[in-house]
Amino acid sequence: MTTPQNPGLTFLATINVAVGQPIEVGETAEGHRRIIPIIGGTVQGPELNGSVLPAGADFQILKSETVTELQAQYAIETDDGDRIYVSNFGLRSGSAEDIAALVRGESVPPERIYFRCSPRLSSAGGRWAWLGSKIIIGTGERHPDAVRLNLFVVE
Repeated sequence: MTTPQNPGLTFLATINVAVGQPIEVGETAEGHRRIIPIIGGTVQGPELNGSVLPAGADFQILKSETVTELQAQYAIETDDGDRIYVSNFGLRSGSAEDIAALVRGESVPPERIYFRCSPRLSSAGGRWAWLGSKIIIGTGERHPDAVRLNLFVVE
């Protein structure tokens, strides 16, 4: 039996999401909940370019000292004026010390944190309608005032 070929990945864009101060909800049955306001940002790629609109948030659950579940909802506006809705599920994990530092708003070298996501992008049609028919995956980096996502289309 031959080994199946890995699917290809095509770089889509880097999204730099500017974030505001966390809103601590507190301990719930699912874990410690936080809401991180999304206040803007940029989108840069070979074709997809634009800005992150100042609306939306990242709804987080600190599942344990080492794992955070992320669910971000926001919109981007392309340079040609189209709007794309983003619903992004992600997981971030690392040592208890590194995750605690991120929660406090401190810098942690990105290579020490596992941060992967699977965003769904949808538009009202037109040029970007194809995004709704593709699986997109990404890697992420958390910085004190921003999140950087590198997104790839699974071919």
